[in-house]
Amino acid sequence: MTLPPGFLDEIRNRVPISRVIGKKVVWDLRKSNQARGDWWAPCPFHQEKSASFHCDDQKGYYYCFGCQAKGDAIRFLREADGMEFIEAVTLLAAEAGLQMPQPDPRARERSDRRTRLLDVTEAACRWFRLQLQTGAAAEARDYLARRGLDADALERFEIGFAPDSRTALTAALRDKGFNETLIVESGMAVKPDGGGAAYDRFRGRIIFPIRDGQGRCIGFGGRAMDPDARAKYLNSPETPLFDKGRNLYNLGPARAAIAKGQRLVVAEGYMDVIALARAGFEGAVAPLGTAITEDQLRLMWRISPEPVIALDGDAAGQRAARRLIDLALPITGPGQALRFVVLPAGQDPDDLIKAAGPAAMGALLDGARPLVDLLWSRETEGQVFDSPERKAALDKRLKDAIARIPDDLTRNHYAEELRRKRWDLFGGSSRRGETRADRRKPVRQNGTQVPRSPLPVPAAMDPQAAAALLEGASLLICALHPDLVPQVETRLERLTPQDPDRAALLFDLLSHTESASGRRGLETLRVDPNLVPMQIADKTSLAAAADLREALDRLEARTISEREIWRAENEITGEADEGLTWRFRQTGQVRHRIERFEDDDTKDLDEDHGALSDQLSQFLNGQVWRKPPRR
Repeated sequence: MTLPPGFLDEIRNRVPISRVIGKKVVWDLRKSNQARGDWWAPCPFHQEKSASFHCDDQKGYYYCFGCQAKGDAIRFLREADGMEFIEAVTLLAAEAGLQMPQPDPRARERSDRRTRLLDVTEAACRWFRLQLQTGAAAEARDYLARRGLDADALERFEIGFAPDSRTALTAALRDKGFNETLIVESGMAVKPDGGGAAYDRFRGRIIFPIRDGQGRCIGFGGRAMDPDARAKYLNSPETPLFDKGRNLYNLGPARAAIAKGQRLVVAEGYMDVIALARAGFEGAVAPLGTAITEDQLRLMWRISPEPVIALDGDAAGQRAARRLIDLALPITGPGQALRFVVLPAGQDPDDLIKAAGPAAMGALLDGARPLVDLLWSRETEGQVFDSPERKAALDKRLKDAIARIPDDLTRNHYAEELRRKRWDLFGGSSRRGETRADRRKPVRQNGTQVPRSPLPVPAAMDPQAAAALLEGASLLICALHPDLVPQVETRLERLTPQDPDRAALLFDLLSHTESASGRRGLETLRVDPNLVPMQIADKTSLAAAADLREALDRLEARTISEREIWRAENEITGEADEGLTWRFRQTGQVRHRIERFEDDDTKDLDEDHGALSDQLSQFLNGQVWRKPPRR
């Protein structure tokens, strides 16, 4: 429909935006200035307690300082209520007292026919609800009672019953003046391909009305009472009203609950939604008999930036969650995330709530896992990565998966999180064919056993801090065991400490080595034993030599790695630049991680990395070796 110039401006002038938004929020009157048309409230688009959502009547716009949602009254109705553009304009025009421009004849005819189809579905909804009170529905009422649905729940969700009759509904609708063509087009009846009278689509089923975001009955879902029925659940067919891939069950009430601070929970079926809503989780919705579609995902994100997908704990539920990964990755990004809850095996939300109460369900939802966790689980669970080829295959699958994420920042964060998970999986595994038990065995040097004792570098320390600690440990070992300095003199000369005190210690070590006094000069580097970490002070000269060589080896490996990565990044040009640079960086990061010395089996040697680091700094930076000898 083409709107005349100035029509939207006239609407905005006649209808203050605060009047439209005020139906969905509670204004903070202490912060708002009503006389100036300046309004504040908690944002209806994300959960918050403070009033960061601002509405300006003079400008006709809203803006949230928390989630950056912004727009005019039309945009608000589209985002908050899921309206189409013309629907929002029509609603505002009515409120402004303006006559909508007449559409072209074909558009008007489609609109009129849609209205008549809605009349059919509303009449069918009322008829189904009446049938639930009849004798033919006794078994259905018993089933609903066993599921815990009382009269209030039946009323709230408008649950009805379709008797096991071939033409009962069709006849009732005809009696109300609807012709057969309209009844068939609405999806309430089926016309045989070979001709003949139309017959009811829903027979012998409990009926769940499906309403759109504006509360209009667009279709139905029916649960069969006969256990041998060909389909346990049957939905309305595709009609001008109903597109099962573009709608969600309980959408309207859920949107209203989310605007009040509830979270969006996506369950599998009608009964799951009803159980969740009755337990207090009123932001519950469900797809309509199919796997979640891209349109449904986008519809969810229009009302919540982070829906929680709650799936049954059976194999089918887990398969559905993992299929959703491939659907969501190409469209995920800031403000469009997913979290997942997989219920205990064999339970759906209704079962869990009945068995353990709403608090148990709430605890599960609070612990919902992000999409990246589900991706990792899908690619690793039940698999053994005992060869380079299997590890490479995992890396390729993960890389291919996150390559589909369009947003650069999101994709980079996924890559970093997956690298962390990969390190957690492989970082403590065997090194050069050694097992954990092998690494605990002592090594032999010149026929003497020397216990293995990794230098205390914490696992969470970044590469620069780890290098600094290794450098400090090397200098400290040399100060405690000056006889080792001549063995590593040329390697010490390559150190370039940035800290002045460390540089001074290095200068003294090398100067004493070169002096005529030789060993006697080194002995003047007196050390207060109370300032020396136990892990180093207790070392024999042989063990200290092994630690010193290991520390210097790793420092040199870091230097070489950083130099090569820098050189490669500066030499790379052309279209391959970004990808190759990323690979070099990844290689360097993995190398840094491999160089970390933590080991679960040697925690007794490095229990407190932070304390050790402090002690090293205290010794090295305090220049205690320069204190005059005691007389």
